[in-house]
Amino acid sequence: MTDLRKIIIDETEVEVDGAMTLIQACEVADIEIPRFCYHERLSIAGNCRMCLVEVVGGPPKPAASCAMQVRDLRPGPEGQPPVVKTKSPMVKKAREGVMEFLLINHPLDCPICDQGGECDLQDQAMAYGVDFSRFREAKRAVDDLDLGPLVGTQMTRCISCTRCVRFTSEVAGIKQMGQTGRGEDSEITTYLSQTLDSELQGNIIDLCPVGALTSKPYSFTARPWELKKTETIDVMDALGSNIRVDTKGREVMRIMPRNHDGVNEEWLSDKSRFVWDGLRRQRLDKPYVRVNGKLEPATWGEAFAAIKAAVKGKKVAGLIGDLVSTEAAFALQNLIGSLGGQVECRVDDAKLPLGNRSAYVGTATIDDIDSSEVIQLIGSNPRTEAPVLNARLRKAWINGANISLLGEVVDLTYDYTHVGTDKIDLDTLVAKDLSDIKGKSSLVIVGQGALQGADGADVLAAAMALTEKTSSKFMVLHTAAGRVGAMDLGCLSDFGVDRLVKGADVVFNLSSDEATVAGGPFVIYQGSHGDRGAHRADVILPAAAYTEESAIFVNTEGRPQMTARAGFAPGDAR
Repeated sequence: MTDLRKIIIDETEVEVDGAMTLIQACEVADIEIPRFCYHERLSIAGNCRMCLVEVVGGPPKPAASCAMQVRDLRPGPEGQPPVVKTKSPMVKKAREGVMEFLLINHPLDCPICDQGGECDLQDQAMAYGVDFSRFREAKRAVDDLDLGPLVGTQMTRCISCTRCVRFTSEVAGIKQMGQTGRGEDSEITTYLSQTLDSELQGNIIDLCPVGALTSKPYSFTARPWELKKTETIDVMDALGSNIRVDTKGREVMRIMPRNHDGVNEEWLSDKSRFVWDGLRRQRLDKPYVRVNGKLEPATWGEAFAAIKAAVKGKKVAGLIGDLVSTEAAFALQNLIGSLGGQVECRVDDAKLPLGNRSAYVGTATIDDIDSSEVIQLIGSNPRTEAPVLNARLRKAWINGANISLLGEVVDLTYDYTHVGTDKIDLDTLVAKDLSDIKGKSSLVIVGQGALQGADGADVLAAAMALTEKTSSKFMVLHTAAGRVGAMDLGCLSDFGVDRLVKGADVVFNLSSDEATVAGGPFVIYQGSHGDRGAHRADVILPAAAYTEESAIFVNTEGRPQMTARAGFAPGDAR
């Protein structure tokens, strides 16, 4: 039962859960409290002291609102609700003192700092700082860290909020970062000068409230106010993380996460965050037609003429790649169907059934992971396939969930029970007495690695039998962003990708670089980059990338989401 308490904050009475901290209660009352170390998805550190408030009738000094709960407040002498002041002279003086201490050793390099324009310290210094310093001693300096090729460091700017330390240890599950020393000698460092070994390390760039941790690829390329910001969806994995694409002119300069509690919370994998440089390189910007064994530039009209001549009276087939939107898959399905052919989206030969959505999507949502007590992974390595989802699994493990893995032994950043590696071990698991799981909130997650072998259909059937036996929820963890949408449209052939390609005279390859097309068929490739599929093609049609079109993608839990165009495709690409 919720323990509701009344509290008066700056003469506004609100009723909140007693377990809330004062800073959360202030947010309910629409009162903004400055903070540096506090973050709602990390543990409470209480070391920046910027969130100080005055508790009437409490201690004769300001209290850290991030570390004090509402239930700890003392009511008035006649039972009145506790009173908290956030704008009193005591609070203002305390915050100004904290800000002065923070700025004592902070370098005055805002004009050359990548955080300039979106820096929490800048913003709060405008409210609580002064235009001069009383500090006349020598400022300290700290050696920069080498965290790897993605995260740049200027540690003299660090204010020791420890957000990066808490994120890497609590969410990412690595132990390289920590804090040493005391007082002025305290500094953030890494164990034995190790670089970060995590698929989520880029998130500490967003978490850092100052310019101590910055993006190395983005450094000194643009200022925040120069960028056009577009809210869209990521397609580098099947999670469908909500992102913001920042562009300057027609070029993507950086990709950042957006908050969505039901999908990616506010984290983003490094593959999704730093993929933007690939949007500029090896792009297809004009059609090509193979003439005398060599691809030659052509116009769209010449490319269509070559396709028309090749398709006439021939048996056609279509391949749908991993990054294809739902609209594009539907258009190709209609085109190939009108010519008497079939299309196939399972280009990795995963044994996913047609017509049974619960078997290729499941019944669970990503959000269900948080409340699960028992989780069974089958043939999946979520740390590489979906790093943000793996962070949710780690959070469930921290909250007491028992996690088991059937598959290859891997480092998932949390402890799990290994129950085998093959189909025989899965059958043994299904045959066990699992009645103790029935009364618990449980979840079975099947990865694509378990479904791509010759016995993939049997593995899927056994996993669903395990789900039914334990009354669990079921999830298929896809690795392709466009797979579920194409499956929903029925973009499947009767006999799999290999037989489909071998029996065709003409293959329309829509951005599929996974399937191998042997010599023989006439190949039409439509995609954004000159990848494997383009090298095999007889006709190449340049296409827009996912940041250059508005389209629908359905994520691994079956949630449809729409991308937004952040820029335009290069050259003649469409």
